[in-house]
Amino acid sequence: MNIQQIHKDMTVKELLALHPETLEVLVANGFDNLKDPKVLAGVGGFLKLERAARTKNYNLDNFMELLRQRVDEQHQQVDVTMKQTLKEESEITISGLLPCPVRLPLLEGFNSFIEQYTTETSVTVSYKLEAASVGADWMSEHIQGITEADQLPDVFVSAGFETFFDPHTIGRFKDQGLFADLTDGPTNRSFDGIELKDPKGHYGLISVVPAVFMVNHDELGDLPVPRTWADLLKPEYEQNVALPVGDFDLFNAILLSIHKDFGDEGIKKLGRCMLKSMHPAEMVKNAQRVADEKPLVTIMPYFFTRMAAMVKSLEIVWPEDGAIISPIFMLTKTEKRDKLQPIADFLYSKEVGEILTNRGLFPALNPAVENNLPEQHPWKWVGWEYLYSHDVAAQIRYTVALFEESMNEL
Repeated sequence: MNIQQIHKDMTVKELLALHPETLEVLVANGFDNLKDPKVLAGVGGFLKLERAARTKNYNLDNFMELLRQRVDEQHQQVDVTMKQTLKEESEITISGLLPCPVRLPLLEGFNSFIEQYTTETSVTVSYKLEAASVGADWMSEHIQGITEADQLPDVFVSAGFETFFDPHTIGRFKDQGLFADLTDGPTNRSFDGIELKDPKGHYGLISVVPAVFMVNHDELGDLPVPRTWADLLKPEYEQNVALPVGDFDLFNAILLSIHKDFGDEGIKKLGRCMLKSMHPAEMVKNAQRVADEKPLVTIMPYFFTRMAAMVKSLEIVWPEDGAIISPIFMLTKTEKRDKLQPIADFLYSKEVGEILTNRGLFPALNPAVENNLPEQHPWKWVGWEYLYSHDVAAQIRYTVALFEESMNEL
């Protein structure tokens, strides 16, 4: 069955008979009872998708799109991931972490590109691009123990300030001239007003992960909607905010940006405002559930606003003082520049940029991409001057400790 044939008049039972992988989408969005075979055989036999969406006050188009995306992912997964290998004898090695929502479509395009590249150049390439959800363990195993430059992959793609700027890991190699930014040309007009191109020419950026607010009006009561990060740090939001602590890259970006703009006291206030740490999908799901602790405000990656749009009580707020940026970096070795340039061009291309922004809401830097952001979308970017003048890894450790200390004071 073609995924486009999933339609609103299909019953839940019909959907799951054809696409059992969609059960996880239904469960994640409040239909836990469908895990019970008796419920599925009974209610599922007459509950149509349109009615299911209406019972949760979900936007029907967004609900259907989530189901279709999950089926699409399932179809791609086996064929795409099996093509990945990492061989030391290859002339070019590529590795890194890709955001989960876009990993499979990016791999599909990358597989085709590498096959063509090898045919045209006779250069052997091996690669392993994992999902960002395995981030901490994967980094620990493959990157943090590297002591020599030749142990590094020739191309490395990932989000995360700590890994790239830690003077004890990859960061120590930048001063040796090991890396060169191979992203040529101007930056997308979506980022007018901020400088995302590395002035020293070491690091390339291909996209960013923005952090925005999700406000639950069912829980907010008489409190005003926070419109800025400064608003969020006010006493009235203490123990009322959910934070993406488990998303290390985005959380570290939030800590660095808050500390830069508001100092130690800002980090302490952020710790005091935290109600709980939740995965963004759980944050959205909890808006439809009865729970003892519901956050009034959730800080989340912009990607998850698609899911939140299904719930009428939720408002997505792009902070007026800027969505905090967690960049997706691309490191490429200077000594192999000629061989790596076509690969860097592909990763920075319009084709890849459109996957990032259309499938994942990760705005791309390629100037030919239409990022489809809100008309007003200011950014809060920690900046290259800060990154080059601080021991970023030490700053992260310091702010994490300060955050945890203040959180535990309450």
